[in-house]
Parts: sequence; C-alpha cells; structure tokens
Amino acid sequence: MELADLANLAQPPHLRTLFADDPRRAERYVFKVADLRVDVSKQRITDDLVGSLIELAQSAGVEQRRDAMFAGERINVAEDRAVGHVALRMPADSSFEIDGVNVVPDVHAVLDAMAVFADRVRADDRMTHVVNIGIGGSDLGPAMAYQALDAFRHGRIRCSYVSNIDGADIAGVLADADPASTLFIVASKTFGTIETLTNARTARRWLVDALGEQAVPDHFVAVSTNAERVADFGIDADNNMFGFWDWVGGRYSVDSAIGLSLMISIGPDRFREFLSGFHVMDEHFRTAPLTENVPVLLALIGVWNANGLGFDTKAVLPYANELARFPAYLQQLDMESNGKSVDLKGQRIGHDTGPIVWGEPGTNGQHAFYQLIHQGTRIVPVDFIGFARAHHDFQEHHDLLIANLIAQSEALAFGRDNRSEPWRHFAGDRPNTVILADQLTPSVLGQLIALYEHIVHVQGTIFGVNSYDQWGVELGKELANQVTPELTGSPDPGAHDSSTNALIHWYRTHR
Repeated sequence: MELADLANLAQPPHLRTLFADDPRRAERYVFKVADLRVDVSKQRITDDLVGSLIELAQSAGVEQRRDAMFAGERINVAEDRAVGHVALRMPADSSFEIDGVNVVPDVHAVLDAMAVFADRVRADDRMTHVVNIGIGGSDLGPAMAYQALDAFRHGRIRCSYVSNIDGADIAGVLADADPASTLFIVASKTFGTIETLTNARTARRWLVDALGEQAVPDHFVAVSTNAERVADFGIDADNNMFGFWDWVGGRYSVDSAIGLSLMISIGPDRFREFLSGFHVMDEHFRTAPLTENVPVLLALIGVWNANGLGFDTKAVLPYANELARFPAYLQQLDMESNGKSVDLKGQRIGHDTGPIVWGEPGTNGQHAFYQLIHQGTRIVPVDFIGFARAHHDFQEHHDLLIANLIAQSEALAFGRDNRSEPWRHFAGDRPNTVILADQLTPSVLGQLIALYEHIVHVQGTIFGVNSYDQWGVELGKELANQVTPELTGSPDPGAHDSSTNALIHWYRTHR
C-alpha cells in the first residue's frame, strides 16, 4: 500500500448509512488512552479502509521510524540531530541515549534547578509579574499552557508573553508592569533571535531607567544554551540560565526549560504532573500495536482525509475557553513540521503534505465560520475537544457548552434533509473526531499535546518529510536583515525587484 493508492480506494457510503448498517459503530470506533476518550466513529472510515491505512503505515515504516526516535537515532537528517523531546518527560530512573550518553539525568538536573528557582519566585512577595520574552516555540507553548491551566495558577503571580517584533506588543505589557515586581525570562536557544533580543533590550532599558543597571541580575533570567551572550546581556549565566539541547526543537520544547514561566505559575509539582501526561501518551505511542495506537490511527485518518478525500484543511475546535490558543499552538506544531515539499533525500514531493490547521474555541466559532463547515463547498474535517467538568461554578453554562459540542458533531455528520428549502438543507457526511476528558488538568494537557506531537510524527513519516527542521522560516528573516538598514536611509535600496524597491522608498518617505 502506497500513499498514491489512497485516491483509488472506494469512498465509504454516507455516515448515515455507516451508522444504520452497524449498530455497534459508536462502540467499535471509540478508543480510551490515558484520560482521553477518542471517538472517530464519525470519520468516513470502514474496517476495510482502516486495514488499508494500517498497511500504508507499515509500508511507510511508521513503526521503524518511531522506534528510531525513541532509540535516540539522528532522524533529523537535514541537521544530523537526534529527536529527543520524549526524554524531557521521562522519569528520573529512565534511560534515553543519544550518541551513547543517557541524557535523562541532565534533563532532571535542569528540572530540579527550575524547581528551586520557581519555588523561590513563588515565595517572594515582591514578585507579582513574570514576562516571558520569546517567539515561536519559545512563546506559543508556554503562553498556550499558561492560559489552559488558569485554574492552577499562583494567586499572586501573573504571566505575560511578548513575542511580536511589533513594539505595540511589549509596549502594552510594560505599560501594565511595575519594574520592582517584574521578572523577565528571555527564552532563546542561541540568544541571538532578532525578535527576542530586540524585545529583551527594550525591556532591559525600561528596567534600567527605573531601577538602575544593578537591578538587571535580579530581574532577568535566561533560557538558552549560549552562556557567553547571556552573560554579556547582564544575566548571571551560572545561576540564572536554564539550558536545553539541540535535540529539542522549539515547537517541542514547552516541557523543557522553555516552560519555566509555566512552572512558576502552576508550581513544580503541577509541572511534574504536566510532564507525566506527556509520558503516558509517549508510552502508549511507543508500545501499542498499530491497530490500537490512537496517535497512529488519528494520523492515518488525517492522511485519508487529506490525500484520499482531498480535504486540505483541519479545524481544531476546543469547547473550553482555556484552550483558546491551542489551535494556534497546533498550527506551528503541524505546519512547521510537515509543511514541506521535499522528502528526506531532498527530492521534490509529488503529493500533498501537511494540512492547513486552524480553529477557534466553541461556541464563538459557531457564529463565525461554522456556516462554511456545515454548508460550504469545501469539506473541513474537525477535531472537537471538550471536558465533562469545568473549573468554574456556572454549571448551566457548561451544560450548554457541551450540548453545543455534541450537537455540532451530530449535525456535521448526519445533516438534515430539507430539499424543499435548499438553504435549510444540510448534506452532512462531514467527518469529525470528538476528544473528551473528565477535566482539563496539567496531566490531561500534556496528554493532548503529546497526542498531536505523535500524530505529526506519523504523518511526516508517511509523507516522507523531515518533521524536525524548519528551513522555511529562514529566507524571509534573512531578507529582513538586509531591508532593515535600507529603511532608515543607508544603503540606498536598489538590489531588489521593482515592487520591493518601491515599498522601501514609500516607507522611507512616510516613516
């Protein structure tokens, strides 16, 4: 079975027919993994089709590449690196070897240092505001998780996240900050990311203007691997720098030192629960047979939707306001990983790769884009995410929220026949998955993130791409470094195309 063969497989009948012909469909296509209940019964699949998809996974080497990742092999071939994010959440007595060295003790040494620091900040009544300065994985992960785990936050400490080079981003945070009670975390592996360092220098000037140069060591810490640059900035690299490793990609790093702001917010014990959620999903992915492996099955269904049925987007719709940033987090995880057009050997790919991922929390989206996903000409597969219990006391609100989740899943799948009034006709047969858990906890959030991480890994294997590099972010940044001095008058632009030259000239006359 090859990826190209998917287009030749017979499409299943309408979901109405599939359910009518199989009274046990809703039981057979529901899977339990850790704390998650995953219902794929409303996907356009049959037993025969799933069998073909399993054959595809086997022929693509999904098991072998999974095992190679867990063995610490250098599966990131473009950068000749291991892919070790699963080591970040292993128990202290585990082993994960890279080049013959068990990295788990180093991981726990950093976690222990983070815990000591987090406890110190949480005990210091003077500190009430933590500002994380990063971009990409150094921002999206901790910002998403901080919002998701709102119910577990420290009562005194709030966190803000600055990532955009647009000065409005940091201006808004500093306008609402008190220098004496603010701690800045500068998160940059190389300590050279231009967006992050520009924002960090602005924050440093703001602090120095208020408190003087001597305040910098007490109000800045770094998450980085470049001790020299960190020290040049004025941060104590020996005590206030928390490291991570080149085998951790940015979009896979929220459970590393990049999550320091989250650990300060929810505390070291809750952060360890967060890590344990990742690990239980890792173990399921590592050990479960393909026919029962939930990340593998969800990945295969996604490949079927995209490459078999031609549905080129996927909406992730959490019915939990705390997960409002989860779709944006998954955008980076999926599209930066699998948005590639060359394979592992550098050859041009002739098939579609990763889907376009998007979404908003329910029920807001119902009054925006649900019109298209119900009655539009483009079919959009959907992942619904919801929880049995909320962290607030407004039970009537929560009942209505989950009623909407269940109703939307039903409506998309089965529609409503009303051909006498075509504008009220709902064709249905719109595939969707429903993921439920009792409550959104640190462990459950870790499980959800790891679930999608492994989906991306499996799909990247089937697409034949390297899910662990991101060269596509480089060209625009390189050109921006060239354009920046040209905007201020020196040198004079002229080496670009006529449109770009005109844009530079326009800005120079209007800035």
